[in-house]
Amino acid sequence: MMKGLSVMTPTTRKMMQVLNSCKATLFCVLVTILVLRSTAMVSDHHIGDIEGTTEWAHVGQNRHGRKLAQADEVNISEKPDPVTASKFVEEEKWDPSTPYTLGPKISNWDQQRVIWNNLNPGKNKTRNGKPKILLVSGSQPGPCANPMGDFYHLKFVKNRLDYARLHGLEFFYNMATFSKEMTSFWAKLPLLRKLMVSHPEVEWIWWMDSDAIFTDMAFEMPMEKYEGKNLVVHGFHNLLFEQHRWIGLNTGIFLIRNCQWSLDLLDAWAPFGPEGETRVNAGKMLTAKLVERPTFEADDQSALVYLMLFDDPKWKLKTHIEWEFYLHGYWKYLVYRYEELMAKSHPGFGDERWPFVTHFVGCKPCQLSVTPEVDECFLQMERAFNFADNQVLEKYGYAHRALASFKTQRIRKDTADPLGLLEERKPKPEDATASLNFQEKEFLRNKELAEQEAINQRT
Repeated sequence: MMKGLSVMTPTTRKMMQVLNSCKATLFCVLVTILVLRSTAMVSDHHIGDIEGTTEWAHVGQNRHGRKLAQADEVNISEKPDPVTASKFVEEEKWDPSTPYTLGPKISNWDQQRVIWNNLNPGKNKTRNGKPKILLVSGSQPGPCANPMGDFYHLKFVKNRLDYARLHGLEFFYNMATFSKEMTSFWAKLPLLRKLMVSHPEVEWIWWMDSDAIFTDMAFEMPMEKYEGKNLVVHGFHNLLFEQHRWIGLNTGIFLIRNCQWSLDLLDAWAPFGPEGETRVNAGKMLTAKLVERPTFEADDQSALVYLMLFDDPKWKLKTHIEWEFYLHGYWKYLVYRYEELMAKSHPGFGDERWPFVTHFVGCKPCQLSVTPEVDECFLQMERAFNFADNQVLEKYGYAHRALASFKTQRIRKDTADPLGLLEERKPKPEDATASLNFQEKEFLRNKELAEQEAINQRT
């Protein structure tokens, strides 16, 4: 055998070497595959924990979500950070056996404001010398159950910002709870009081519900009309003072003057609103006193109607019931006429020719369940926003393709003279001598007279 091997030819020996090299290569390939496979298994396990691509991922995500939720819960309700906690003050607990109050009684607010404004001259006026107005709105602190509700809240905030910018108003948007007893539509009362006492420089506070939108961007409130009045609210005298109906006015949009009278009104208004038995009992009383009011807990609108009709006469005396334009325009009466209004009229009227405000009363944009009513509200909210937004975009040469579309297109071409000044500065034929001095003008006049005299002599 050994002898046989020793006498192998060179060709046979070369073939054996090649065969041995192939075996070594195959062995290396197998080892590499095993290593890569084990590495891939570890990587899959790790990636699953981080990115959620395997069954482990769901476990990791759930774990992570629970940790975040627990951290939020602890940070918010149990263990605030030391710096924030050091600023907390103990909240006063309200005794339901006593009338609810918004805060300590203030009885000399007008005098305090006079002193403050004397010490801070000019701060209670705008750059145009008008009394300052603070436009105020707000929405719930948490997200809507329906994301489309948050989307339209954002659009309506954009609308308010545009209107405030165009008319020199200050704007405040609130998403904080100032009183745990005053929830839902009652949350505006503690907010209004806080804004009054925190902004003595502001003359008027203009409240606007989150479901209302400005639809006449050119119309401006005729504030001179309200001299001697402290509250401006949309309504109808006959429905309110003659028929005693709870819809005689609307508190979704109103203006209230920053003064002692207004603080007193808030103090008289607030006891109807605390959540629970107090609000339920107040609702029963309001239903009994006001015509055609359904049976439900007390709302701020019914309570204000009650104060106007049955409480101190000073509330009625200093209130202006506005009906000449749409400070509150019910959406179902307006939105289907937008195209007709665009064809026949123009912004600036604020009334039935071009509504100032469109108010989506009855719509529930945060409602989770999708119903035909909610879909119709969203469709008309989009149309109302675009109806108003066209008035803003027109300055920049754009408009929405249709009121139901967010897409825009150009309505005029760009020009090298965007301000229109170059055309105005070109001299007209009749003004060709406008730039000449007196001597030049006199020379030309004499020349014309001489030429005319020569013509007369020839004839």
